[in-house]
Amino acid sequence: MQNFHNCVPFYVSAYYLILLPLVGCSFHEDMNHFSSHKSNITDNFHKLSPQTTSDITIHGILLWASLGFLFPVGILIIRMSSREEPGSARFKAFFYVHVILQILSVLLATAGAVMSIKKFENSFDNSHQRLGLALYVVIWVQVFIGFFRPKRGKKERGVWYMLHWILGTIISLVGIINVYTGLNAYNRKTSRSTTLWTILFTAEVSFIAFFYLFQDKWEYMQKQGVTLGDLPITLSNQEIPERFNQKEMLPERCGKRNALMNLFD
Repeated sequence: MQNFHNCVPFYVSAYYLILLPLVGCSFHEDMNHFSSHKSNITDNFHKLSPQTTSDITIHGILLWASLGFLFPVGILIIRMSSREEPGSARFKAFFYVHVILQILSVLLATAGAVMSIKKFENSFDNSHQRLGLALYVVIWVQVFIGFFRPKRGKKERGVWYMLHWILGTIISLVGIINVYTGLNAYNRKTSRSTTLWTILFTAEVSFIAFFYLFQDKWEYMQKQGVTLGDLPITLSNQEIPERFNQKEMLPERCGKRNALMNLFD
């Protein structure tokens, strides 16, 4: 019995020396299994079906064409009409092209929104979905305002124009921003590179912005190459009497007139 008690420390030490490495290996294997299982769950969560990937692509193309192209181009068209005479054929052509482009933009945006509601999980916990929802509401407010355009000459026309212009500018700018957030979301969801699409969209937006700024300077640049000698000198009806009045008010240079002048008077 005493020998047994003397051997207890040895048995306990042997127990720890033999079993603890086995327990440690087992625990390590369990942790590896748990980690790999968690990794598989994460991969399955981010892995999308081909149909879902296709739906996301179509949704992106619809909104790119709507808010990233048609809507800004419609703004450029209506700005071009400001140089035309109101009521002229060119003025009406620019106006109707503007209306057609904006209607197409709204229809494509509506199709993209319906697809997003039916096909995707919309928790609205990210900036892309929140901006998209706000844009969709403002777009239809803009459509409602556009159809109730007051006629020229009315007092409400100025307020309507300012509101229509502000909403159009907001939709265009925020729509372009949301296309960028959509490309970022597509990259995170599908793990596919969007560098090429980002470069192409940036080039398109840069061209539209350049053309927008170039519109105001084109007429000014054309006038820079015209010299004053090339322009016909015309006097308005108000300038002619003023010049004659100034001539009549000038005093005579000398009280004694020339004889030749007396002959021609």
